[in-house]
Amino acid sequence: MKLSNQSEVPVYTISGSNTARPLPEWLARRRKRSLKDDPEYANRVELLQDFEFEEASQCIRASEDGEWVMSTGTYKPQIHTHHLPQLSLSWARHTVALNTTFLLLSSDYTKSLHLQSDRSLEFHTPSGCHYTTRLPRYGRDLVFDRQSTEALIPSVGVNQDGMGEVFRLNLELGRYMRSFEVDVGGDDFTSAGGGTLQGGIHTGSVNTGAIAEESHNLLAFGTSVGTVELWDPRAKGRAGVLLPPTAQFSADEGRAEITALEFNRSGLTLGTGSSNGLMHLYDLRSPVPLLKKDQGYGFPIHTLKFLQPSTATREATMDPKIMSADKRIIKIWDPRDGTPWTSVEPAVDINSVAWCKDSGMLLTANEGRQQHSFFIPQLGPAPKWCSFLDNLVEEMAEDPNDPNAFASTQAGAVYDNFKFLTVPQLRTLNLEHLIGRTNLLRPYMHGYFVGQRLYEEARLIANPYVWEEERAKRVKEKIDKERESRIRGKKKATVKVNKKLAERLMNAEEKAERKRARDILQRGGDADMVDAPAEGKDKPEASIGDSRFAKLFEDEDFAVDETSREFQLLNPSTVPQKAERGERGLTAVEQEAADDTPGSSDDDSDSDGEREQERPAKPQAPKKISSTDYKRTRKAPPRMQVSSSARTNNTRDRSFGSRAQNMKSRARPSRQGGAVGEREVSFMPASKSKKDKPEVQYDKTSSSSFRSKERRSASNNAFRGMLNWPRNSYLEDYLQSPPISINDTPASGST
Repeated sequence: MKLSNQSEVPVYTISGSNTARPLPEWLARRRKRSLKDDPEYANRVELLQDFEFEEASQCIRASEDGEWVMSTGTYKPQIHTHHLPQLSLSWARHTVALNTTFLLLSSDYTKSLHLQSDRSLEFHTPSGCHYTTRLPRYGRDLVFDRQSTEALIPSVGVNQDGMGEVFRLNLELGRYMRSFEVDVGGDDFTSAGGGTLQGGIHTGSVNTGAIAEESHNLLAFGTSVGTVELWDPRAKGRAGVLLPPTAQFSADEGRAEITALEFNRSGLTLGTGSSNGLMHLYDLRSPVPLLKKDQGYGFPIHTLKFLQPSTATREATMDPKIMSADKRIIKIWDPRDGTPWTSVEPAVDINSVAWCKDSGMLLTANEGRQQHSFFIPQLGPAPKWCSFLDNLVEEMAEDPNDPNAFASTQAGAVYDNFKFLTVPQLRTLNLEHLIGRTNLLRPYMHGYFVGQRLYEEARLIANPYVWEEERAKRVKEKIDKERESRIRGKKKATVKVNKKLAERLMNAEEKAERKRARDILQRGGDADMVDAPAEGKDKPEASIGDSRFAKLFEDEDFAVDETSREFQLLNPSTVPQKAERGERGLTAVEQEAADDTPGSSDDDSDSDGEREQERPAKPQAPKKISSTDYKRTRKAPPRMQVSSSARTNNTRDRSFGSRAQNMKSRARPSRQGGAVGEREVSFMPASKSKKDKPEVQYDKTSSSSFRSKERRSASNNAFRGMLNWPRNSYLEDYLQSPPISINDTPASGST
C-alpha cells in the first residue's frame, strides 16, 4: 500500500503496484524470491487473493449488492469471480474464445451475459455455461433493457440497406427481434474488404450503447461517424440524433468515433467519449454540448461513469463527479466546470474500470499479471468488505508527503461529539445499512464512530419510549449525585478511635440511602411520594454525625479492645489480632521437670488440654541451661549426642580439619578380600625370611639387568615377559631348574 498521487486528493494503490510491462514469468518468480527479505514487500496489503490473470485482464464488473466482483482475462481465456466478504477467489472458469465484454443480469454473480470474440453470446450460471448462441456479425458492446428483458448488441458492418444494426435478443421469448437500424454512413467500397456484410477495415459500426434505466429509459447508441442516436424502446423508433460538434469546435474533431456513453441519474445529462480523447457533456434539450474536456493523451475513451451514490439524498449533499478513463490514465473531474479533482496513472495499460458504489474503491482490468485496486479516501469510505483500510489510511495520513489527506480538524472530529457503537448496537438502531456506504460511520477497531445527533435521532426512532427511560435515568443521576455528596462529606470526618466501627456505620447508612433511592425510582421518581422510614427501621444504632456519640470516636477511653475475650464472645466471626509480644516459654530445666513429673489426674489433664486449645500455638523455647538452674537442680546438663554414632565427639572436632586429622590417626582396616571371583597372586618367588632368600648372580656385562625386568607386565603374566629377556647362560640354567612352589621355602641345595 503506497501513495500513488501526492496531490491535494491522495490516491492509495492497494494492489498491483509492482507490476511491470514486459516481465516474463520466470523473471517475476525470481524477483519475488529476492524480495522475501524486503520489509516493505513483507508488510504489503494483499486485498484480494489471486486477484490476477496469467497474462492480462480484459473486463471487470462489480455486482449491485457489493459482494461479488467478476473479471475476464487471458491466457487461456477464463473468468474469475471473487467473493468480497471472504477476500478470496470463489471460482474460475475457462471459455472457448476471448471475452469482449460482459454484463451481470442479476444483483449477484448467478446470471451473467458474455459477448465473445468469435461472434457468440454465452449465458453463464454458477453451474457453468448455460446456453450459447451465435450472432450474425461481430458485436462491440452489450446493453440490457430490464423493462423489456432484451439484450442489445451493437455490431460492426451494415445490412443490405447500408444501415448499421443493433441486435435485439429477447430473453423472455428466447429469440431475436427486429434490429434497430442506425445510420453509420454506409460501407466503405474503396478499402480492401469493403462491401461485405461482415464489414471491412473502415466499415461503419455501432460502437457502444447506454440506457437511462433510472429515468425515462431512453437508449443511446454511438456510431463510428461521431453521431449519437437516441431510441425509444416503447415505440421502437428513433427519438433524436446528436450531431458531432463541428460548428463549435474544429473540423477535424467531427469524424471522431464515439467510444463511450453514459447517462446521468436525472436522465437529462448525457456524457460522450470519443476516439481522440475528448469528452462532451450534453443536455438532451439542446444539441450544443455544455462542456468539453480533453483527457490529454489522445487515446480512445473506453470508460465514462457518473460517480453517483445509491441514494438521491446523499447525492444532494456531496459534490458531483465524473470519471473518464483511457488506456493510460484515470481522471476524476467536476462535471459542472471541468475542474480536475484527481487522477490515477498506473504503470500498465488499462482495459476497464469498475467503481464500488458508495465508496472510494476503484478496481481495474489491465495489461499485466496483477489487477489494480486504488483507494481514494476523500471520494468515499472503504467498502464494507475492507473497512480496515480506513484505519490504515488514517495512520498513513501523518506522513509528510501526504499533508492534505486528512486535515487536523477532520482528525480531531473523530473523537469530538461522537458516539462509539459496535455492530450489534448498530443493528439494534437499524443503522447497519450505512456500513461501508456513507461517511456517517467511521470505523475504529471493532466498531464505528457515529455522530451524537444521529445517534439520538436513531435511538428515538428505534425506541419511542426512550423519553420515559431518559427521565428515570436523569432522576437516578440526580439522586446519586446528592447521595454521593452526603456520603463524601461523612467520609472526610476525622475519626481518632474505633475506625472499624465507624466504617461499619457508614456502610449501613449508605445501604439505607440506596434503598431509599430505589424506592423513589419505583414510585415514579418523586421524593415526596416516599414515606419517611419508620422510627428505628432501616436506621443504624449509632451515627457518626450524632453529637450523642461524638465521644465514642474521639475519647480513647471508649476504644473497643478487639483482643479481649468479651469482644470475641460477642463477635465470634472476627479474628483477633495477634499479640505483639508472645508469652515467655518454658526453660529447658522446667521442661525437663515437667516431663519427669508423673501424670496428673484426669481432671488436670482435661483442664490442661482445654487450656492448650484456648491458648494459641507458641514456638518451642530453646533448651538452654543456666548456671543458676544447674545449682538449683544439681543435675548434670544433658550432653548432645549424634544419632548416627554411639560415640560422643568434642565440639572442636566438628571442623573439617579436625575430622581429617582423626581419620589419619585411625588404623586403616585390613582388606579381607576383593570382589567375588577375584584373587590377588604374585608370581615372584619369595621366601619368608630375607636371609633365606637365594642370592642370584648374573653377568654384569649383559645388556640389561634382572632388576630392570622385575616389574610386572600389564597382563599379570610374569613368565611371558621373562621369555623376552636377553639370553645368557644364567637364564638358561635358571629356566631348566625344577619349579618352586609359591610362597614356599626353596629346597636345600637349589640354586
